[in-house]
Amino acid sequence: MTGSIRAVVVGTGMIGAVHVAAIRAAGGELAGVVASTPERGAQVAKAWHVPARHPDFESVLADDGVDVVHVCTPNALHVRQVEAALAAGKHVICEKPLATSAAEAERLTRRAEEAGLMLAVPFVYRYHPLVREIRERRLRGEFGAWQLIHGSYLQDWMLSQNAMSWRVDPTVGGPSRAFADIGSHWCDLVEWVAGVRFTEVSARLGTTVATRPAGTDRSFSTAVGGPRVEVRTEDVATVLLRTADGVLGTLTVSQVSAGRKNRLWFELDGSAASAVFDQENPETVWLGAPDGARVLFRDPNHGSPEQRRLSRLPAGHAQGYADCFNSFVADAYAAVRGATPDGLPTGADGVRSAHIVEAALSSAASLAWTDVTTARVEPEVTA
Repeated sequence: MTGSIRAVVVGTGMIGAVHVAAIRAAGGELAGVVASTPERGAQVAKAWHVPARHPDFESVLADDGVDVVHVCTPNALHVRQVEAALAAGKHVICEKPLATSAAEAERLTRRAEEAGLMLAVPFVYRYHPLVREIRERRLRGEFGAWQLIHGSYLQDWMLSQNAMSWRVDPTVGGPSRAFADIGSHWCDLVEWVAGVRFTEVSARLGTTVATRPAGTDRSFSTAVGGPRVEVRTEDVATVLLRTADGVLGTLTVSQVSAGRKNRLWFELDGSAASAVFDQENPETVWLGAPDGARVLFRDPNHGSPEQRRLSRLPAGHAQGYADCFNSFVADAYAAVRGATPDGLPTGADGVRSAHIVEAALSSAASLAWTDVTTARVEPEVTA
């Protein structure tokens, strides 16, 4: 296609605002936003300086001028909205999880493929330039055979016993919270960078806050003294993993680790060298060798072609999460135009993630090693 890509964002929470900024950074035309009500949508459209021409999702589907729909709504709405957008001939960028079950994720991906439409999922940590550098060095054989894979993804936004989110309710957010929300990012990133596939998992899930304030209409609440509900999704998870080649891995996931805001961290230990990446300090990576170690800095004038491509700023001028998102949307729009950007996470990656989540849930229930490709967990149905 030629000309500007016209996009609509469905969902006006924090992540919706991130998508809006990325659309504009990618040179797209923001053609509208859709919120939970027409009134809320009009308010947000005014605040975000967006044309208020789409009062509801149905009007987006009926607008032949919309090229891409960005689905940024609560997880339980993804399947219906993505399916409808694809049926209307729209390309789709859907926040993860693509679906709260692997079977539904597979169906959505199949329909996108059959329609010849782009379906992308924002596993955006792939877009840190130094992540690309580690991957390129792995492809060159610099690390040797993997000996061990380990890491964690830690946050603290649910530490307070009075913190609440729609993600806590399994009928809205899905049967897994911490692992599906952030552990899925770690698994996608490590599999893609290291070139492995986790085939088995042994997982244990824990809920450290037994009850939280009732209601799911707030992204965060500190209400005190009101009614409370039982928490049915996990705050923490520990997972053992095994790759197809028999390499062992460990992952710790938490949304209740005080002081950890968004610490996605991994270490890949090979027979010749090791690599460490910390998402909260993405301008450097640690590279280990038998005779010592060194710290590598992001630099658009050095390193792999992909590291240079994604380095939007000079060395020493910090890049971060927003830059990753901007690069992801730019690549997704390039795919709409027919390009095949390296590393663009698509519906197939959303399916892969859903399988790993279901395997973790199944393992936690059975207390046994569980095969990633055969595990099945039925989602809860909303009333």
